Amino acid sequence: MEWKNIYRGMLMGASDVVPGVSGGTIAVVLGIYDRLIEAINGFFTKDWKKHLGFLIPLGVGVVLAIILLADLIEWLFEHYPGPTQFAFLGLIIGVLPYLLHQSDAKNTFKAQHVFLLIIGALIVASMLFFRSGETEPLQNLTIASYAWLFMSGFVASSAMILPGISGSFLLLIIGAYTTILNAVSEFKFDIILVVAIGVVLGLITMSKIIHYFLENYTTGTFAVVIGLVIGSTVVIFPGWPTGALEVMVSILTFALGLFVAYILGRVEYKE
Repeated sequence: MEWKNIYRGMLMGASDVVPGVSGGTIAVVLGIYDRLIEAINGFFTKDWKKHLGFLIPLGVGVVLAIILLADLIEWLFEHYPGPTQFAFLGLIIGVLPYLLHQSDAKNTFKAQHVFLLIIGALIVASMLFFRSGETEPLQNLTIASYAWLFMSGFVASSAMILPGISGSFLLLIIGAYTTILNAVSEFKFDIILVVAIGVVLGLITMSKIIHYFLENYTTGTFAVVIGLVIGSTVVIFPGWPTGALEVMVSILTFALGLFVAYILGRVEYKE
């Protein structure tokens, strides 16, 4: 068992709760993205047992984060959104040099890879212009409502393992965020079950697609992933702080994010 995956899972789980922050991005930050895709994809093959040591601690961490940290993260985003987003911004910007080093971008990236990187960045950055279609939680559910919730879980979970694209943010755009959040808080098991099935199938489908591209187009896939991460900084950026106190706190939290990225880079990306 890779027990250090518990803290990795906690970071991923806490980030996936917050609209705008991607668990896939955190997996890239932690240096485990390609292994995560391989493990999810391999879990549904005859060699599934060898992936349990990686996935079980990671899953435990995700659950612990939802129980222990999600409320804190949501509270920080509600009361101190700017400084909190600057912390995530520092974390993501700080890890980019390690990611570029891991992909050996200096030697492997050609013009087409730079183009793919730019396309990836633009795709994520464009999400900034989408408006939320959020509504009140659904009360009277029909077959069509359940089908919509299933597809919401499918689409959101597919996004959760794509760096830079937040599953929670997509749920806001779709209009399912409050319905699903309300179902979890009030233990509405019918909604939870339907969404969970969509989530599992979405993870399986997207992991297979990403695994194929990582295996056959490694450099191009890395270029797109780096572009998605760069684009996420545009979505996360909260705007320039105004008051003197907020400026100072934002600078400190941004520096904290950079420092954490440096530590993670030394630990997670060491040869």
